[in-house]
Amino acid sequence: MFGPGRILGLAVALACGAATSQAPEFAQQYRQRLNGALHELRLVVSAFDADATRNNLTRERAIVVYEEAGSDFLRDRATSVRVAIGRLGDLERQSAAFDEASPVLRPLIVARSPDGPLLQGALDDYEPAVPLTLHGFIWTGVGVLFGFSVIWLLGLLFRRKKHYPNHNLRV
Repeated sequence: MFGPGRILGLAVALACGAATSQAPEFAQQYRQRLNGALHELRLVVSAFDADATRNNLTRERAIVVYEEAGSDFLRDRATSVRVAIGRLGDLERQSAAFDEASPVLRPLIVARSPDGPLLQGALDDYEPAVPLTLHGFIWTGVGVLFGFSVIWLLGLLFRRKKHYPNHNLRV
């Protein structure tokens, strides 16, 4: 019937399936944060660009004006603007990768190069969900297969070899 090894195997497989089933939902919650961050950064960079344009400056020239100012505060602001513009570019590339990827692959987009603050925020506020989508079921199945595979491989390592007598049996 069901021995302790099979029960353990089933428990590990189900635990792995439950864990991986959450990957699409986590990716969705991360993506929502990503889109919110993109919106806000675009507003900040757009306002900076508008200020530069009103003063007959390009974005780069306006940053250089900050950097060449005699004030530590303005030099720090130049650094902040450069960081915001760079992060905006990174987040736009990640958003484009989400748009191009099929839903089943989106968790891999997060895993490949997550934005630290977005990842931490998503982890802090994450709420598990029941995977009722095809890609949720696929991730669940991958986890179950992974769990069974781990237990099967461990079983191979620890299974005792049975020795059978070398005598003839009559049937």
